Amino acid sequence: MNVKTKGYTLACISAVTYGTIPLFALPIKHAGYSFDTALFYRFLFSAILIGVYLFAKKSAMRVSGKELGTLAVLGVMYSLSAHFLFVGYDYMSAGVASTILFLYPVFVALIMGLFFREKLSWVMWGAIALALLGVGVLNGTGGEGGMNPAGMVAVLLSALAYALYMIIVNKSSVRKMEGTKVTFYSMLFCAAFFLLRALSRDSFTPAMTFDTGINILLFALVSTVISLITLVNAIKLIGSTPTAVMGSLEPVVAVIISVAVFNEPLTGRLVTGILLIIGAVTLTILSE
Repeated sequence: MNVKTKGYTLACISAVTYGTIPLFALPIKHAGYSFDTALFYRFLFSAILIGVYLFAKKSAMRVSGKELGTLAVLGVMYSLSAHFLFVGYDYMSAGVASTILFLYPVFVALIMGLFFREKLSWVMWGAIALALLGVGVLNGTGGEGGMNPAGMVAVLLSALAYALYMIIVNKSSVRKMEGTKVTFYSMLFCAAFFLLRALSRDSFTPAMTFDTGINILLFALVSTVISLITLVNAIKLIGSTPTAVMGSLEPVVAVIISVAVFNEPLTGRLVTGILLIIGAVTLTILSE
């Protein structure tokens, strides 16, 4: 497997696993946990899982002061993305929120073009346009949980924070650091961020049921650990923008979960949106 193929494969895995967020997050939310508590456990469990892996590999954990500062910023960016996405869930359905979140490739492309003078080919712009068209079609399927101004702003902020996370990974001093190590420190800072929020707002819930514990563990493993490690390594292999565009698979997964698990109807708009997004992913791969 060559470098490009490996990079696109990792980007697909990252997108698919990140798209499973509603599958685990909504049952936790419906169980009555504050999202600060839920996200603290998500990132704590993630850090523990990755820490055990790094300990077993006997990986060097030392980082420089500059790297630690960058890792702290990464933790804050990912925390803000998770925070605003959960806020969006209060205003709209998970499927609609997840599709709006996919606007982050546009933020990545614009920031890379404006601040790093990265030139995008017309094929890549076409792929972004096609993906956005697919997202627009999917957004028309929201029903009662459709578009909401407050929810829209929250999820757009989530998308912007996620885009900044990807760009910082690509352009900062941690670019050459092992992806697993980057994710470990990011998750530690995320856990600290949400623990402080929960304690300051007196919303921390230490106890959990068995079912909630399983959901949090899967939330940490599938939607966070696997997604972030593959994301970081994909960025290193193919860059921020192609990885972001490959993230168009995320709303497809979210819609499939909405239909299969939460009994949302499978309509012609859903199918059309999914096909447009798959076309965008295919165009992105062929452009290379």
